[in-house]
Amino acid sequence: MSIKVGFVSLGCPKNLLNTEVMLAKLVNHGMEIVAEDIDADVIVINTCAFIESAKNEAIDNILDIAWLKKNRDLKGIVVTGCLPQRYKEEFLKELPEVNCILGTGSLDDICEAVEVAYKGGTFASFKDVDKVELGGERVITTPEYFAYVQIAEGCDNRCTYCVIPDIRGKFRSRKMTDIIEEVEGLAEMGIKEICLVAQDTTRYGEDLFGTYALDSLISALSEIEGIEWIRVLYCYPDRITDGLINEFKNNDKLVKYIDMPIQHINDDVLKRMNRRDTGESIKNVVAKLRKEVPDIVIRSTVIVGFPGETEKQFNELRTFLKETKFERLGAFEYSREEGTPAYDMPKQVTAATKKKRCDAIMSDQNRIHNDFNAKFVNKTLKVICEGYDPVSECFFGRSYADAPDIDGKVYFTAPKRLKEGEFVNVTITEVLDYDLYGKIC
Repeated sequence: MSIKVGFVSLGCPKNLLNTEVMLAKLVNHGMEIVAEDIDADVIVINTCAFIESAKNEAIDNILDIAWLKKNRDLKGIVVTGCLPQRYKEEFLKELPEVNCILGTGSLDDICEAVEVAYKGGTFASFKDVDKVELGGERVITTPEYFAYVQIAEGCDNRCTYCVIPDIRGKFRSRKMTDIIEEVEGLAEMGIKEICLVAQDTTRYGEDLFGTYALDSLISALSEIEGIEWIRVLYCYPDRITDGLINEFKNNDKLVKYIDMPIQHINDDVLKRMNRRDTGESIKNVVAKLRKEVPDIVIRSTVIVGFPGETEKQFNELRTFLKETKFERLGAFEYSREEGTPAYDMPKQVTAATKKKRCDAIMSDQNRIHNDFNAKFVNKTLKVICEGYDPVSECFFGRSYADAPDIDGKVYFTAPKRLKEGEFVNVTITEVLDYDLYGKIC
């Protein structure tokens, strides 16, 4: 009888890709993947540990699953990913409910870990994160029309607040031929939209070709028949080249949407963060993107309450955001992470101040976002249908302006039944908070 394995995948799309690779290894090993935790013999929890809230979410999930082990028929728990990689020394001591742990360099050991956990044993593996094979066979867990595609792994940027380089290793690009081959396979499966991800997508190719090659990769992927939308996340402002901007301007398959975290605008704060940008360089790239690609949607993120951030520096950031009006924005309170240079920096900002500053920016952004959405009223958008909502009795999907699981939705009525993944033209008639409403034209 095969071992029944349940999976919990936490964190970012890059983590989800690791989950999909592990699923494929388990299936190929003859194990059965089950949807319900109660049916599993072993449950694998793939964790994130980027900030405190992610760590807490992971631990809460582990403890919830541990209840099944104590009170039901669950035989073992395997924890993989960032959390055990970061806390390998004390992990099994602090969480004795867990049988086996795998670091981010040990995904190949997932089958052995599940078999050991099934027998009630313990096992830990932490292989070199810089030698992980990129890509590989995976079980797609996203909807049948959409998939994430990893183009690189690791990061060398060493931002002073970030633990990713220690968890994921040095930056390394996947071979372009491997990525193209994977996307060709996805297109044959019926995938219509792909989302390119890495810790730093705009650095893609530097280690392979001696120059940034994201634009060349996008150009090659756009030639693949069946792929209609290409979306790019995690772009660094200082690496947005003229070639990439030209792709946004001229390539119809590359949606006019860029995810470009800036983190701050004040030069002193950026320097303490060890970001390579200056306030002026950030402003210049935003201006250039909007000049060359007038309809582009720019999503960004900022960190408030970084050590030493004064009220004046915060107000400089807030004023910039009000004036720049990013179409999509997330503001996050600085999370003090042990093992990072920022952890020991003087003048740590209080929790109350961080929350106040974050709330102020998001309140501003709510108005900016609503004003942006209002511009779509009486206009027609190309929308990918994601399903039907029986409560509101209408379909829902996303436009070019909305990344999966991050941004809003477009709700719309249609005279006929639609398939998930079908593209339709929707005339927008109304704004519903962060979402839009319309009808097929």
